[in-house]
Amino acid sequence: MEIVYVYVKKRSEFGKQCNFSDRQAELNIDIPPNPELAEQFVERNPVDTGIQCSTSMSEHEANTERFEMETRGINHVEGGWPKDVNPLELEQTIRFRKKVEKDENYINAIMQLGSIMEHCIKQNNAIDIYQEYFDDEDVVEVMEEAPSAKTINVFRDPQEIKRSATHLSWHPDGNRKLAVAYSCLNFQRAPEGMSHESYIWDLENPNKPEIVLKPSSPLVTLEYNPKDSHVLLGGCYNGQLACWDTRKGSLVAELSTLEFSHRDPVYGSIWLQSKTGTECFSASTDGQVMWWDIRKMSEPTEVMILDISRKEQLESALGAISLEFESTLPTKFMVGTEQGIVISCNRKAKTPAEKIVCTFSGHHGPIYALQRNPFYPKNFLTVGDWTARIWSEDSRESSIMWTKYHMAYLTDGAWSPVRPAVFFTTKMDGTLDIWDFVFKQCDPALSLKVCDEALFCLRVQDNGCFIACGSQLGTATLLEVSTGLCTLQRNEKNAASSIFERETRREKILEARHREMRLKEKGKAEGKDDDQREEETALNLEQLVAKAEEEFFDFIFSELKKKEAEAMKKKPKPKHQALEEDEEAEGEDQGEEEGERAETPI
Repeated sequence: MEIVYVYVKKRSEFGKQCNFSDRQAELNIDIPPNPELAEQFVERNPVDTGIQCSTSMSEHEANTERFEMETRGINHVEGGWPKDVNPLELEQTIRFRKKVEKDENYINAIMQLGSIMEHCIKQNNAIDIYQEYFDDEDVVEVMEEAPSAKTINVFRDPQEIKRSATHLSWHPDGNRKLAVAYSCLNFQRAPEGMSHESYIWDLENPNKPEIVLKPSSPLVTLEYNPKDSHVLLGGCYNGQLACWDTRKGSLVAELSTLEFSHRDPVYGSIWLQSKTGTECFSASTDGQVMWWDIRKMSEPTEVMILDISRKEQLESALGAISLEFESTLPTKFMVGTEQGIVISCNRKAKTPAEKIVCTFSGHHGPIYALQRNPFYPKNFLTVGDWTARIWSEDSRESSIMWTKYHMAYLTDGAWSPVRPAVFFTTKMDGTLDIWDFVFKQCDPALSLKVCDEALFCLRVQDNGCFIACGSQLGTATLLEVSTGLCTLQRNEKNAASSIFERETRREKILEARHREMRLKEKGKAEGKDDDQREEETALNLEQLVAKAEEEFFDFIFSELKKKEAEAMKKKPKPKHQALEEDEEAEGEDQGEEEGERAETPI
């Protein structure tokens, strides 16, 4: 049973009906201002009033004690120590601490402050005043804007004979300075009178370098020490390794001996993650990787030969062009060679066979840039010949992603330190390409013509906003990218990770397929066509099934016919039909007997 109650309301209680129409505005009443009312008020100018559209609401509230504050001055001495105590002397500070701890006033003050501190801790446990209400929105939502970049400064080589800017390094503290290495890498084509100097530039003063570095041979690489911003490491054209301390001047502080140094230019030099901050390693096209301690640079602490045959013969070693070292993987490092092969090495291996873990081959020429992704170290970027390639350590036979083949040669590349899906490349035609493979993968998100000559090197600042590019004529150009290219996008990490995993999975499937094809070709060459027979069997499977079905149905039809014939025989027949059949049978028997008599010889 359904109960229905109807509420009744008169039409008059609804109010007047609204009839809207389109008509011109009209003035119903006009009230002029009364000047006498203005005399009763005082004008307040300016007026500052806070306006809030919504009411202020709080999730938590608590009745706490009122805390009165006031500002006072204090005379602060280093460490808060008395004048008669030297804070640098350990014995004096220990003696003063023991003296204070024995004082009764100190114990009473600690007991009194302890109760107050306990009250504050209990209060904080009762209510979390530092609760984050928007933990999920740690990523800033960036406005949709077109990728762009603009030139901030240009640092030109002050020498008359121009040299190429071969390497760049940012100052580790605040990135206020830029170290640039200058040299001519054309073999035996360096002009006479060419300077060997390299410079450290202040970003706010592009007219004159701040510090001049004076090596014995032109610098090919130059790197700041991440732990000590005053120390720089430089790889020279003659194979030596040099070290500077900017507090001591422009001259070299430490220099490796010539007989224990590289025999070719030092194309790669990187600081190691160590407690002392004095260890580094270098690589050259002579096929050697050397480990150094800048406190004693007379000879290297360790030498490794890049022979992929694992025989450690210098004659068959591959020349190193680029180095990669990730501090989170202290025992591993990677080397990009001039033969287009990336070698993954293990420094802590005991035998020569274990030092070279694996190789990745995919470039047609020297690998000028090699860098791991700062967010996903398993994936790394290589730049060589006319392409940039992204690799995964799980797929060794082929890269998982690569750019199209450009018309100009690629010279350098680097990942963005703040966005896992963005990387930068430079080309011989003076163009800087910015790639964002979450946005699009076939073409760069932004292609910028920096200068008319070739770009040889680039370096990205730690915050990802500024990029420095070095050219063939020694010009270092500082560029600032748009906010969208240097700000982490929403869900970008998950998107980049899924792309890497998907492409790695695809390459593994293709590798397995290629491996099967190679095995089949090998079997054919040896006369083993088992795989081919299986394929033919699979092709003839449909014919066999059709033939089997036909035989099956033929057998069924024959059985049905037999059953029908047997049923017809067992069926009772009418009398006249039975008599006719008996007469016909007797006639047939008589005819057969007569035939037999005729055939019998007399």
